[in-house]
Formats: sequence, structure tokens, C-alpha cells
Amino acid sequence: MKSRTGSRRHTVIGLALTALMLFPVYWMLNVSLTPQQDMRKTPPDLFPLHPTFEGYRAVLDDQMPYLGTSLLIGLGTVALTLVLAAPAGYALAKLRPLGGGALGLVLLIAQMIPGIVMAMGFYGIFLDLGLLNSWWGLIVADSTIAVPFGVMIFSAFMSGIPGELIAASRIDGAGTFRTFWSIVLPVSRNAVVTVSLFSFLWAWSDFVFANTLDGGGDWRPITLGIYKYIGNNNQEWNAIMATAVVASVPATVLLVLAQRYVAAGVTAGAVKD
Repeated sequence: MKSRTGSRRHTVIGLALTALMLFPVYWMLNVSLTPQQDMRKTPPDLFPLHPTFEGYRAVLDDQMPYLGTSLLIGLGTVALTLVLAAPAGYALAKLRPLGGGALGLVLLIAQMIPGIVMAMGFYGIFLDLGLLNSWWGLIVADSTIAVPFGVMIFSAFMSGIPGELIAASRIDGAGTFRTFWSIVLPVSRNAVVTVSLFSFLWAWSDFVFANTLDGGGDWRPITLGIYKYIGNNNQEWNAIMATAVVASVPATVLLVLAQRYVAAGVTAGAVKD
């Protein structure tokens, strides 16, 4: 009886905490359906009593190009991150290069650099090279956040791959690249999914790099599309929240589909046999 009562108590506490964490998501949806004249109503309606879809109509009319740009930047960031991080993680985990420990420390320190500091550095470099206001410039900038994380995830995961598997491939005549491509990468699926997901989410939600490096270009992501609705004298909150709801759908779907791979990928290497 005590065990059952404790389990119910924990369930209730868990549900209450989950509802508390999800309330901002619900409120975003509620505001997206609220008419503009009811925005400053006191107290606000807990439910959209007179729902309107004007905000979502604005998304279809104005925000689709921004969503397309964010998708392009997100997929490009994923591709560039995997191309750089997977071989680097394999090298650190299995090839043991000279200075590998120092490189791992550098990657860890790189994760601690504030994004705004990196954005200002990129602005000076991109200005000299004429790369401002370009979608592929944002891919490069976003990848600098994702690559260090990706290298650490791949390195931790690939450290757990049995050395006998790699030795067997070499006995069969496979070189270093063939071993990596045909043996190591296929069994590192969880790490690939984990790194891809986080890389995409970082690029999808980026505002600092986008506003600094592509604030006036033709290829602006959805974060700047939302920012367009905010002015000194006018805040179209239903359009802002409707855009936020639509922009959160791809991230939510990806998280739901990839959650079991992510759980395995981020805990790889945590326990040694």
C-alpha cells in the first residue's frame, strides 16, 4: 500500500511538473488564436473564446520563404557538421593522433564561447570576404556551434566500438577510410542521428548569427521572420505566436521520431565494460 501510494504521489507530481513546463507552449497556441483587440484584455482568457486564424493566414502569406530558408540552412548545417565531425570523432577515438587530448580540450573550451562573441568575429571576417547576407555563410557559422559537440558525441560513441571489428576489416584489406565508411559509420547510427538532430535544431532556432550576419539579406531564416512582426508601436502577437507554433512543428516531429536514438547517442561511452 505504501509503495502504491508513493507511486501515485510521484505520478501526480510528475504530471504537475509536466503541465507547468508545457504551459508556455499552450499559451503560445492560445495567443496565436486570440483576436488582436483581445490581446490586452485583463484578465486574459485562458481559452480562445473567439478564435481567429488571422495569424496563421499571415504565416502562409508572409513566412513561407523564411521557413524554406531555415530548412535549407538547417539541412546544410547538418551535412557540413557530419562531414567534419564524424571523421574527427573517429580519429580521436580509434586512431589516437598526436595531440588528440589537447584537441579534445580545445573542443570543450569552444563550447563555452558565447555566441555573440563568435558572431562579432564572424562579422569582421565575412565583411572582409564579402560573405554577409548569404545563406551558406549562416551554414558555416552555425556549424561552428555544432561541430565541437558532434566531435565529442562521435568520439564517445566510437570509443565503444570493439577494436576486434576494426582489426578484422583491416585483415580483410580495408584501409582507414574504407573501415570508417563501411564499418564504423553504419554502426554509429545513434550518434549520427543525435548529432544531426542537435545540429538542425541549433541552426533552426539561431537568432544571433542570423541577425548579425544576414539581417538585411534576401535569405533570412524564420527567427528573423518572427522578429519582423515586432516594432516600436506595433506588436502583432497573434501572428508572432502563430509563426512560432508553425516553426516549432518540425522540431517537435524530429524530437519525437529520434528520441530513442538520441537517448542512446548521448549516453554512449558513459559506462565502461
